[in-house]
Amino acid sequence: MTTLSRIRIGSAPDSWGVWFPEDPAQVSWRRFLDEVAACGYEWIELGPYGYLPTDPAELADETARRGLRVSAGTVFTGLHHGPAVWEKTWAHVADIAALTRAMGAEHLVVIPSFWRDDKTGVVLEERVLTPAQWRDLAAQTERLAHEVRERYGLRVVVHPHADTHIDTEENVTRFLDATDPDLVSLCLDTGHYAYCGGDCLKLIETYGERIGYLHLKQVDPEILAGVRADEAPFGPAVARGVMCEPPAGVPALEPVLAAAQRLGVDLFAIVEQDMYPCPPDKPLPIARRTRAFLRSCGA
Repeated sequence: MTTLSRIRIGSAPDSWGVWFPEDPAQVSWRRFLDEVAACGYEWIELGPYGYLPTDPAELADETARRGLRVSAGTVFTGLHHGPAVWEKTWAHVADIAALTRAMGAEHLVVIPSFWRDDKTGVVLEERVLTPAQWRDLAAQTERLAHEVRERYGLRVVVHPHADTHIDTEENVTRFLDATDPDLVSLCLDTGHYAYCGGDCLKLIETYGERIGYLHLKQVDPEILAGVRADEAPFGPAVARGVMCEPPAGVPALEPVLAAAQRLGVDLFAIVEQDMYPCPPDKPLPIARRTRAFLRSCGA
């Protein structure tokens, strides 16, 4: 077994069924912090802004006394709409970036906006971007990455995601080819990329220098086949259990982690098993087993 010395393992509110700043279906933030620490994780993400305390002093105290540190914050953007959405985008990004930096993290995960509603399936815009929209997406992502780096010292890692315009192998490679490697890196989410038909190992081997961060999750192939047949949106697909507990799904995580180790750079690998909504007692046993499984992989 290879010791994955360059991989730093963590988890996120997502693995506890947390998708929103406030939702009665979600566990409390204190319970999340208690349980994620109890599983042996040392790193967490902020999750949806406002779920964890947004006061840096309070959050620093709550994480430190549980032996936790923050690896990244997350923002949602619609940058393919061009300069017209810049001010609105920056207003959303600035507070999250400030808290992320205050917590000592160095990464900001950027998720593109959905082309259809992730709950209702209502189509919000065209599924395929025009050439002009691709140019705006690339240019505005570079602008965001530059501003975030200059003002907050954070590295932007863009997260390909189901039901967004950066999803399939074709769209991910188009995005990477259109953006500056010095500014824009990728957050490879193994579950989302597999969900959209991509080969994670191939991506790491082909665009290894662009991989700046990892999210670890797996897809249940049988459920995914039904999701595709029904053209179900992402939210209902998650409710069906499309994202499953490792090692039951795809892609196999051990070779993905080994390939990431071979890149020769330090990488966070944050567990994110989408489970919204889920019973409050469900996440902890899964998180314990997942941490044990990743240790068996050398992480």
